[in-house]
Amino acid sequence: MDKRNFAFDKMNYILLAVGMAVVIIGFLLMTGPSSSTTAYEPDIFSARRIKVAPVVCLLGFVSMIYAVVRKPKS
Repeated sequence: MDKRNFAFDKMNYILLAVGMAVVIIGFLLMTGPSSSTTAYEPDIFSARRIKVAPVVCLLGFVSMIYAVVRKPKS
């Protein structure tokens, strides 16, 4: 098959995979113990869960958008 018929090249797929891995890392950073009606957990308001993890997810989504928009080299 001719390479010009494909929308993505190898680099696009690598960038998509890296972006997806960054998003998964961001979601893993958001995990932790939750509060219940009987016990209060102050960790739900930690900087890691409300500041760092959303920024990491956002960077992952932006890199995935870049991977989709990027034109392959001819």
